Amino acid sequence: MSARTTTRRRIGAFAAATAATALLLSGCTSNEPADEGDDSEASSEEAAPVSANDDLGDDVVIGFSAPAADHGWMGAITKNAIAMADSFDDVELRQAEATNDVNLQISQIEQFINEGVDAIVLLPFDGAALTEVAIKAMDAGIPVINVDREFSSPFAARTTVLGDNYGMGVSAGTYICEQLGDNPDAVVAEIAGIDSLPLTQDRSQGFEDALAECGLDVDNRVAADFTVQGGESATSNLLQAAPEIDAIWNHDDDQGVGVMAAIENAGRDEFFMVGGAGSKNVMEDIQAGDTVLQATVVYPSTQAGDGIELARLIAQNKTMSDLETVGVPRQVQLFAPVVTADNVDEYLPTAFES
Repeated sequence: MSARTTTRRRIGAFAAATAATALLLSGCTSNEPADEGDDSEASSEEAAPVSANDDLGDDVVIGFSAPAADHGWMGAITKNAIAMADSFDDVELRQAEATNDVNLQISQIEQFINEGVDAIVLLPFDGAALTEVAIKAMDAGIPVINVDREFSSPFAARTTVLGDNYGMGVSAGTYICEQLGDNPDAVVAEIAGIDSLPLTQDRSQGFEDALAECGLDVDNRVAADFTVQGGESATSNLLQAAPEIDAIWNHDDDQGVGVMAAIENAGRDEFFMVGGAGSKNVMEDIQAGDTVLQATVVYPSTQAGDGIELARLIAQNKTMSDLETVGVPRQVQLFAPVVTADNVDEYLPTAFES
């Protein structure tokens, strides 16, 4: 039996036996420094890291597939995946052509299965539609790392890396409460994405729940379509319907380019705005302080990069050395922090271009 076959069987057994859990990804190398003040053998052994995960390991081939980069966030997803793979000398990345065609993406995964790759990192255009082929990969002993859009079966992925859509709404609503909570008559508006998507519904629910904690609610709401044109059109309608606004939360910084155009065309500046996702241009506006943009809530475009790193650990049968538990978690949900002028410098390096 080959070492690769043994590893895959261990992976399959571990995935089947592990209960789903959500953990904050904290990094894949030990953060414990060696104690340079004690030269004894016992001390050296105790100070050694649990696992030198960044050290060269077995060569692994990772297949990667994602939707077309039709807006900035999705483009950054692919760029980050490639950059992470390039950072490891023991990783070969096989990147499928980015596509919004479900059938083409299914055929890409089937090709990865036929090639016998060591792991697959997959951001599905449609999670439900890609579930069956992901299960096929898992049954073939190839661990699948599901990114952002969840499959409809827990058997379709070894590990899932998610942003926190509900948490985005909570973060945005909490920030607005901090600014307006002493004004129970404040008018709050919301510019959502595509209302039929669960992610939009989750963001809106989190926003509503957070505002309720300080006695506020959403007075005016429109939905766009995650595009510049849709953002501009929806915002124009919103501004016409609401002559006075105190705060706006826009779900998506890509559509926010159009949102800002509509605001400037209307000559409105009596409110402040909170963005969503964390684009570079929005963070630069926050940094400059010369627009209505006061904050944005991060929805990490680093998710696929995290997926590549976790795929490497799983394929090499390694663990996450910052965790005591053996193995890689079944689910990793990333935090949705609020970026303001006070902390924007910290987040700019990982911001994406709209």
